[in-house]
Amino acid sequence: MNNKQLLAYYGLKWNPFLPNIPVEALWHPPQMNSFIFRLENMTMNGGFALISGEPGLGKSKTLQIIAHQFSKLDEVIVGVMERPQSSVSDFYREMGVLFGVNLSPANRYGGFKDLRERWKNHVKTTLFRPILLIDEAQEMLSGCLNELRLLNSVEFDSQNLLTTVICGDDRLPDRFRTRTLVSLGSRMQFRLKLDPYTRDDLLDYMGHCLNQAGAPHLMTKTLIKTVVDHCAGNLRVLNNMAAELLTSGIEKELSQLDEKLFIEVFSRQPPNKKS
Repeated sequence: MNNKQLLAYYGLKWNPFLPNIPVEALWHPPQMNSFIFRLENMTMNGGFALISGEPGLGKSKTLQIIAHQFSKLDEVIVGVMERPQSSVSDFYREMGVLFGVNLSPANRYGGFKDLRERWKNHVKTTLFRPILLIDEAQEMLSGCLNELRLLNSVEFDSQNLLTTVICGDDRLPDRFRTRTLVSLGSRMQFRLKLDPYTRDDLLDYMGHCLNQAGAPHLMTKTLIKTVVDHCAGNLRVLNNMAAELLTSGIEKELSQLDEKLFIEVFSRQPPNKKS
């Protein structure tokens, strides 16, 4: 059964447990709205913000929401770095592409000046700092992170030319405590630390996902509670389990997914190997 048939069978607008759901339908974690409010104010003066947490807690989705929110503002340029593990030369190439500056990696100082001039002109015209979003930033070379710090700072560190949101797993805050990067770490004005979610948070998440997808009765309430209690507070684990249940429900042609299906799917024993 293909995806269209799956959606039609349960009356779903989309599969609520896959990563590619519309950004407008994404669930906002409890701290999200407060963090975005601070970023909105931060675009007037620039600076650095940090998002961190274990894998599977929704860091990338948080960046997706931020990108969508700010891309609706005509005065704000939003750049999303796609290759954080680049060398310093490739880092400058990508920065040039993101902000419309023709850079020569052989002339790094020229690129440094041209980028800063581009941002200064943008600030003079709009009063807003461009926004740079970096996902998987734990993969960035220390040299690139420090280039970013120096690019951003003018007037003896009294002004910022960018609003930069750096996002990564729990290795990133540890790196910012090392001697090489402590100067950048001290510049993080706002921090969003994503922790494993509470049971109430995840119940709210499941209700939101099912309602947005147009099938609030896809799962029984008992099944929703069961899945939430077995995901260790991790959204990715929860979604993987729910997606497996949805596929199995289609296979069995069930009208509603229930706790009996959960037992059948996740209590399977591997077959004994014949000697």
